[in-house]
Amino acid sequence: MMPALKTWFRARISPALLAAAAALCLAPAAHAERADRDKPLVLEADNASYDDVKQVYTLTGNVVLTKGTMVLKSDAAELRTDPEGYQYAIATAKPGKLAYIRQKRDNVDEYIDGWGDRIEYDGKQGISKLIGQARMARLAGGKQIDEIRGAVITYDSNNEYYTASSSGDKGAVTSSGRVRAVLSPRQPASAPAAPPLELKSAPAPSKS
Repeated sequence: MMPALKTWFRARISPALLAAAAALCLAPAAHAERADRDKPLVLEADNASYDDVKQVYTLTGNVVLTKGTMVLKSDAAELRTDPEGYQYAIATAKPGKLAYIRQKRDNVDEYIDGWGDRIEYDGKQGISKLIGQARMARLAGGKQIDEIRGAVITYDSNNEYYTASSSGDKGAVTSSGRVRAVLSPRQPASAPAAPPLELKSAPAPSKS
């Protein structure tokens, strides 16, 4: 018997995606690598400057931010640290390129990869927001298992769920006007398998 299906969708998720998502069988959730939160953040870039008043690092050229298993790569980034010591980053890519983020899931040989024109990383909440040409993939043993595309994808690594929208802030809109997901068949219940991610619908954008 397959595990109970627990997936939430609203009108913003296309019928095709809804049908595909019926294949998602949720087991107790894994979490992002727990040790990451205690690791130092390492900055690498061709150029770096620091504003002591705003407490903001500005990085340009082959930017790489590493915190444990979390790796964020982009052409430029702004990084700040709050009084509690949590880091927040806004990474952007040049036209024709995408910013990239990767993080390992806890207790399983799986990684979450994400791409976008812009990536906003919230170290306190464990949230990564991919904006513009957004794509997120789950890999197991180096093989891609699932993939989702949208204008905006928000991934909560602490609680293991994500939302996807076909439109969003900063002018991000998918070319098709829809969210698209590709989900691989699940292994039989007798075979060990890591719990898949939980997909929740994105909230409708507020009207001004």
